[in-house]
Amino acid sequence: MKTEHKHIYDEKGNQLCCTPQEGKIYTDAGAKKLLEDKCCSTTDKAYNSTGNNSKTSVTHSDNDGQKHDEHSDEHDHSHDNTGKSTLQLFLPSVISFVILIAGLALDHLVKPEWFKDWLRIVWYIVAYIPVGFPVIKEAWESILKKDIFSEFFLMTIATVGAFAIGEYPEGVAVMLFYAVGEVFQTLAVQRAKGNISKLLDQRPDEVTILDGNQPKNIKAETAQIGQIIQLKPGEKLALDGELISETASFNTAALTGESKPDTKKKGDTVLAGMINLNAVSQVKINTEYTNSKLSKILELVQNATTQKAKTELFIRKFAKIYTPIVVFLAVAICLLPYFFVADYNFKTWLYRALVFLVISCPCALVISIPLGYFGGIGAGSRNGILFKGSNFLDALAEIKNVVMDKTGTMTEGVFKVQQVFMEQGFDEKEILKYLNIIESKSTHPIATAVHEYVGEIDHSVNMENVEEISGHGLKGTVNGKEFLAGNFKLMDKFSVPYTVDHKSVADTLIAVAYGGKFAGYLTISDKIKEDAKNTVDALIKLGVKPTMLSGDKTAVVQEVAQKIGITNYFGDLLPEDKVNKVKEIKSRNETVAFVGDGVNDAPVVALSDVGLAMGGLGSDATIETADVVIQDDKPSKIPMAINIGKQTKKIVWQNIILAFVVKGIVLILGAGGLATMWEAVFADVGVALLAILNAVRIQNMKF
Repeated sequence: MKTEHKHIYDEKGNQLCCTPQEGKIYTDAGAKKLLEDKCCSTTDKAYNSTGNNSKTSVTHSDNDGQKHDEHSDEHDHSHDNTGKSTLQLFLPSVISFVILIAGLALDHLVKPEWFKDWLRIVWYIVAYIPVGFPVIKEAWESILKKDIFSEFFLMTIATVGAFAIGEYPEGVAVMLFYAVGEVFQTLAVQRAKGNISKLLDQRPDEVTILDGNQPKNIKAETAQIGQIIQLKPGEKLALDGELISETASFNTAALTGESKPDTKKKGDTVLAGMINLNAVSQVKINTEYTNSKLSKILELVQNATTQKAKTELFIRKFAKIYTPIVVFLAVAICLLPYFFVADYNFKTWLYRALVFLVISCPCALVISIPLGYFGGIGAGSRNGILFKGSNFLDALAEIKNVVMDKTGTMTEGVFKVQQVFMEQGFDEKEILKYLNIIESKSTHPIATAVHEYVGEIDHSVNMENVEEISGHGLKGTVNGKEFLAGNFKLMDKFSVPYTVDHKSVADTLIAVAYGGKFAGYLTISDKIKEDAKNTVDALIKLGVKPTMLSGDKTAVVQEVAQKIGITNYFGDLLPEDKVNKVKEIKSRNETVAFVGDGVNDAPVVALSDVGLAMGGLGSDATIETADVVIQDDKPSKIPMAINIGKQTKKIVWQNIILAFVVKGIVLILGAGGLATMWEAVFADVGVALLAILNAVRIQNMKF
């Protein structure tokens, strides 16, 4: 029984699937999984950040009465599913090349009497078969699938036509260079696939668990939650867990792109893909193999190819229209001069038409543009930045504003209580005890700071009816009295009078009220991240305007903003105020990227053109909600992500311009009889190779 799958269609009902040439190249490269992700998706997400190019997924199977024009259920493009070695890829071309060179030597140097007529034709047919037969086969299979005007069809007509008019060496040469071009395209895809899929090899297949204090090797996927993994120095962790050794240092490069060792303490979370650096460590498994952070990240990277940039979608549609038009133009070039040229020679005009066909092949565009986006996605994942699609690379390249949260984005988000101020008539220990209890109901970093300052929670006290008031703080009832803890807006909301000039204090404050009276406040400070200032400088250098929004009070936001060089900042904001600020920027027709934790700021992330989430390793929800996930907590990755987007788009447009200009010139020359098959080969294969070499540059760039 064949499994159902989903094809993706655009808003006009056109299937957004791979071309037959892409099918062959990706399969030969062993990148068939990437090809399937490009065509068949399980998501209906709209490309909202690049112009609302909505797509629809249509599910069908063999017996549903629908025609499966381009793909069988297995996406089997009549190819072996395994990748070919470099020797296997080049061997047919080498055989053809040797026979062709021998034939040219016999034609122009040795000139034996016997090398003519049928023997000469057979010689060049033998030279043609190794490179020509696979292409003719692909052309035929494409026709059966009702995709007549494929690249294979163009090359078949051009080369068979060259044989028909006696241009045997040129017919072989055109197909040979086309085949060599395909091999280089395959190798380029292999490399891009390797860069994107490096993460796939980050986990060992086996783990060593302790069974009654005895080490035992088992399959990683069979390991159970609660089992203890023994990790030797240099070994890679296969599952997420909790460190139960006192301390251990890990290389987290596979997850964050950073090779700097990360020291973990007992009780800290350690993730699959991390490498143990020094002593033997023990880790208690707390997540199933298939649910680890790395599994989610791998899924994200693999699915990134399903979300295409507008440029890629345009080229795909353009090629489907452009190729048949060129075929009909070639027919016109061959036949129409009969009615207008006095000394019309069919063979001459057929040769010109064949040259025109060879030039018209859109290989340079169809392969090099997706390859450029693959390179951008791969460059991002290598640096700990996960793009959920090439459309977000394009969107980031156009970003003019980066709006960022303060806490956890530009500051460490690790608060420490500095001072406690209590009003007369209140017992400090009692108030702090109640504060510790109510803050334990919150996930905000401030709650952790209070707990570290006060100590263990007194579970004998019953705090009832606890509720979180968005943008204000917490409210509960203890000993029959109302207890409030939050900012001073919370005091205002519940009409609690106070005499503190809180706006003049440059620290974050927690105001406390008990029984309707103001009890006092705590001062809490946060630390600015080391690379925050460099991040702002880099954004400004890229022509991007940084804006800081925060629910913290304006005095604190102002102090942080001034230290890191941000001139546009706003404090004392509720979640809806942040939304309004982003709407204000978008009302000026300016693009906006929002950087936050991807959870609390979900409305702003949804409104922005691109949502970036910091610290993706710490939150499953972050991976789900953001468009771009920065795997560590370094804000310097924000301008890096924008730069990767800009460089990718630059390379893609260089390839588009190169292909159109060169092909346009040679097409005109070919139609006028001024270009031979050799110029046509350069315009097709030469330009394709130049475009591919340009596209793979992104994979070697340092950001």
